[in-house]
Amino acid sequence: MNYIKLLNAAFEKFYFDDRLNPTHISLYMALFQEWNSSRFADEFYVNRRDLMRCAKIGSKSTYHRCVTDLDSWLYLCYFPSNNPYKGSKIKMSIISTSDEPVVGQYNPTLEQLAEQYHPIREPVVGQHHPINGQALVSTINNTKQENNIKQPKGWQAVIDFFIEKGFNADEGKKFFEHYETRNWQTSDGKAIRDWRAVAKNWMDRTELFEEENKVNKKQASQIKDNLRTTKSKDYGQPL
Repeated sequence: MNYIKLLNAAFEKFYFDDRLNPTHISLYMALFQEWNSSRFADEFYVNRRDLMRCAKIGSKSTYHRCVTDLDSWLYLCYFPSNNPYKGSKIKMSIISTSDEPVVGQYNPTLEQLAEQYHPIREPVVGQHHPINGQALVSTINNTKQENNIKQPKGWQAVIDFFIEKGFNADEGKKFFEHYETRNWQTSDGKAIRDWRAVAKNWMDRTELFEEENKVNKKQASQIKDNLRTTKSKDYGQPL
C-alpha cells in the first residue's frame, strides 16, 4: 500500500469531481489519516467527535451529510454503529489513476512491518520511521496515545476531561460515580479498555438526550398553546 500514490489518486479525483465541497475533502482527509494510522486496514472504527474536531466540522448534521455523500459517491463504505461503546465502521476505497474505486485488501505484510517499526500499543511520539521511503503519518488525535489506561487516575482526571470537551464538572462527576460503583465494567461485565472512549460516548448520549428533551418540550408547548382559547364566550346568553 503506497501512501503517496493513494493520496495523489484521491486529489486527482477531487479535481474532476464537482460534487465535492471543502467540507467533503476535509472529512475525507481526516478519515485518510485514520486509515493510515490503522496501517491501511481493510476496515477500522472511528469516533465522530474526533473526526469533527480534525476536519473542523462544527455541526453533526453536516458531518453525517458529508460522510453519507462520500459513501454514495464510492469514496468509502460507511457502517453506522448502534452500539454506544463502539464507533462507526469505515471501509475506504482504493482510488486508482483510472478513476475506478476498488475496495482495498488488508495487507498482513504491511501490518508486520508497521508493528516492527512502530508497535501499535506504543504511544505515538514525534515522527515515524520510514518504511521503504514511505513515512507513516501520526494519528489525528494524540489523546489516543493513552488508550491503554483502563481506569482514570481519580475523579479529577475525569472532570478535567469533561471540561476540556465542553461539558460541566457535574456531568463528569456523574460519569465517574456511575462507573466507579460498577468497578469500571461495561453492562455485560467486561472491563473497560479505554475510559476516555466510554466518556465520549456518554457525552454523545447526553447531547442526544438534551436535544430530544428540547424537542419534546417544544411539542408539549405547542399542544398547550393549541388547547388555549383566545375568544371569550358568554354561556349565559339564551340560545
